[in-house]
Amino acid sequence: METIYITGKHITAMEHSSKGNQLKWEQDGYWYKADAFGFESLAETVASRILEHSTIKDFAAYEPVTIIWQGRTYRGCRSRNFRRENEELIPLERLVRAHTSMGLAKELARIFDVKQRVLYTVELVENLTGIEGFGGYLAQMLEIDAFFLNEDRHTNNIALLYDVEKKTYRLCPFYDMGLSLFSDTREAYPLEMSFEACRRNITAKPFSRDFDEQLDAVNELYGYHLTFELTAEKIKAIVKETAEQTGDAYRQEELGRVEEVLRYQAGKYRYMFC
Repeated sequence: METIYITGKHITAMEHSSKGNQLKWEQDGYWYKADAFGFESLAETVASRILEHSTIKDFAAYEPVTIIWQGRTYRGCRSRNFRRENEELIPLERLVRAHTSMGLAKELARIFDVKQRVLYTVELVENLTGIEGFGGYLAQMLEIDAFFLNEDRHTNNIALLYDVEKKTYRLCPFYDMGLSLFSDTREAYPLEMSFEACRRNITAKPFSRDFDEQLDAVNELYGYHLTFELTAEKIKAIVKETAEQTGDAYRQEELGRVEEVLRYQAGKYRYMFC
């Protein structure tokens, strides 16, 4: 696993985790992130490697790295900077606040029905940006989040790319899966907590606290998109290959949890596999 020396200041990002800000840096064409709550870098890496075997093509690919910054060593990961020249990353919360009296999260809280929350968001984003097909994009995102149990898809963690010179928007690659697979072992899902207890405690975002309720809404509105072209044995091999690449960076209990969650989710969402 490569060791990276970070020389600059960390980024204070608007799209930080709902659980608190994570140390992030931009350097030499990469974005770097340090683990803050548990094994986020392992979750990011394994999720992106599994997505390589899916119908989702535009996503940030992560790789694990050791980060050294200001004399301290961190487990972390990196992905290539997907912004083009003159582009900014604009979270939906920031976009909506610039055009309405309330932010998106507060607007959604005023709408009771999950499907109506989705429709409101899609119509608002398409009207504000001129982007077409945002509903299908959102459906893919929530399918990914449901499968990997990503609990951090708040309205600051869905973003578009804005060209400041052309004044145009485009869809952003899918990114930020760190708080997936029960990776928050520091606070929410300690390693001694049972898998069933973890499942009972997790909540989804941003349209419902239930992953399947969100999934049903977007699939009914915009169809099914996510399909994996791999077997349970291949998923196990991806986890094993990642463990071998990273040496002793991750505990066996962390790797075991990742494999257990993926095995369960693959069984639950069998229709996603061909």
